[in-house]
Amino acid sequence: MSTHDLYTEPVDTSTWNVPMVGDARFTWEYDDGRDRLLALYQKGKDKQWDSTKRIDWDLEVDPHDPLGVPDQSLAIYGTKYWDRLSEKERGELRRHSTSWQFSQFMHGEQGAMVTAARIVESVPDLDSKFYSATQTMDEARHVELFTRFLHEKVGMIYPINTKLQDLLNETLTDSRWDMPYLGMQVLIEGLALAAFGVIRDITTKPLPKQLLAYVMQDEARHVAFGRLALRDYYKQLSPAELREREDFVIEGCYLMRDRIRGREIWTNFGIDPKEVDELVENSPYMRMFQSLLFSRIVPCVKDIGLWSERVQKTYDDMGVLDMSKADLDALMNQDEEIADKLDTERFAAEEAARKAEVDTVIADAAAS
Repeated sequence: MSTHDLYTEPVDTSTWNVPMVGDARFTWEYDDGRDRLLALYQKGKDKQWDSTKRIDWDLEVDPHDPLGVPDQSLAIYGTKYWDRLSEKERGELRRHSTSWQFSQFMHGEQGAMVTAARIVESVPDLDSKFYSATQTMDEARHVELFTRFLHEKVGMIYPINTKLQDLLNETLTDSRWDMPYLGMQVLIEGLALAAFGVIRDITTKPLPKQLLAYVMQDEARHVAFGRLALRDYYKQLSPAELREREDFVIEGCYLMRDRIRGREIWTNFGIDPKEVDELVENSPYMRMFQSLLFSRIVPCVKDIGLWSERVQKTYDDMGVLDMSKADLDALMNQDEEIADKLDTERFAAEEAARKAEVDTVIADAAAS
């Protein structure tokens, strides 16, 4: 089945063409490199995996409750709109909500794949080119698995959110080599990583938990890559150049905040999106969710040196300034450990099942 058959509204069948800008940079220095970045490159090679083998795709998913999360996560829960819905319609709303979230994940990962390839082309250092090449493969795998989940388990796909598309456009049409890092590795990937983490930790369904845990193991390396590259480079920039990057961060964060409201969902249910915006603003659950979504971006922006009073005021206005105190390294280590633990538990259970099967065969043979 074509993806276009699953979209909630018609999507242009032609490609979205973003003009290429900036230089493709070659370097003839093949020996020199930053040890930490080369170590990250080695880790990127070691941690490659196949989504058709590592993911247990035989796990069943109820399309009307794909994540098994509390209904309080839906902005209209407890309102007159919620009360008007039948149980069947509430199930359809859960399906639309999951479809919208995972569709944006899928579109964002395609953007990350294209951006990682762009970084290979434009970044001047060979060690960064090496690592970006492994990231390009990671992002291709992520597009693959989110696509499969939406096609096979949910059966519905939403078009790319316009705010996400705007940020991707700004990221890819800037000729400065560091801007794809800033737009993708810090803002888009940072927000996605936090969203993955929230859903990974609250979902009661094993398949989406697997998908998100394993993707996050990769993404932890990607954010570390952006931090390493930009932290070094931004120390060399003038105040005027830093201000330009700060402007980009401020605008990008507002785009990301507006993107997560999921207005497209409510339009499909005949609810005024502006009214839902107000519900989102007043929902304790949604405010907590929005705050957590910036838990990776804010400390990363601080770490790379874009921490002027203007940037801090932006985060204060958004209610996420306290996120600057988060230990980013600890969060990333935790992401890797959760994926490894999930592997260990799964393989132990499979081994126990195989042993039980063998024991049964032996017992039956002895009895006969």
